[in-house]
Amino acid sequence: MENNLISKKELLDLTGISYGQLYRWKRKRLIPEEWFIKKPSFTGQETFFPKDDILKRIDKIINMKDDLSLDDIAEKVSPGPVSLNLNKNELVERGIVSASSIEYYIKHQFNTDVFNFEKILFIYILDKMFQSGLLNIDEGAIVLQVLEDNYRKFDEKNCDVVFMRKLGISSCLLIQVPGLYFFESNTKLILKINIGSCIEELKIKLS
Repeated sequence: MENNLISKKELLDLTGISYGQLYRWKRKRLIPEEWFIKKPSFTGQETFFPKDDILKRIDKIINMKDDLSLDDIAEKVSPGPVSLNLNKNELVERGIVSASSIEYYIKHQFNTDVFNFEKILFIYILDKMFQSGLLNIDEGAIVLQVLEDNYRKFDEKNCDVVFMRKLGISSCLLIQVPGLYFFESNTKLILKINIGSCIEELKIKLS
């Protein structure tokens, strides 16, 4: 499975931004390097982008740039963590995550009263999955274990959490974005959540 791609020319025509703006935003880390995908074409080589991701990002930059500097925007959209620690009550009172998802995380991972950004991110992802109604209570532990074991291996690169079922058996994996992935024909994709988007949402909620 591959994200729909959009060419650089189509992107510039559709959004009305200039070539210079696009590459300035790239230099400022507002647009990830890995979203610039080189592919052969009849003219030699052309640059493509994951369509949904790049359009959402450009819309966000345009909406934020009147109020924030490019450096401030880069901090908000970057996949890196922020330095903070919050307790359960603060997370619930500020509407970051539900109390039930925090309790689930404590039960299955760490018995703690204080949560750093990474732990909050994992609970936030779990909360989204539970709220979708597509993940049952036992499957949440699978998601948390995959995140705890593997998320740091991506070294702040954007990735998707992909949850599947095959003949009633559940599985979860992390896949770097953009990328290709294929399933057996009798495997059903249940949920796909982009971690980069979750980080952006979480940083805004925490600011």
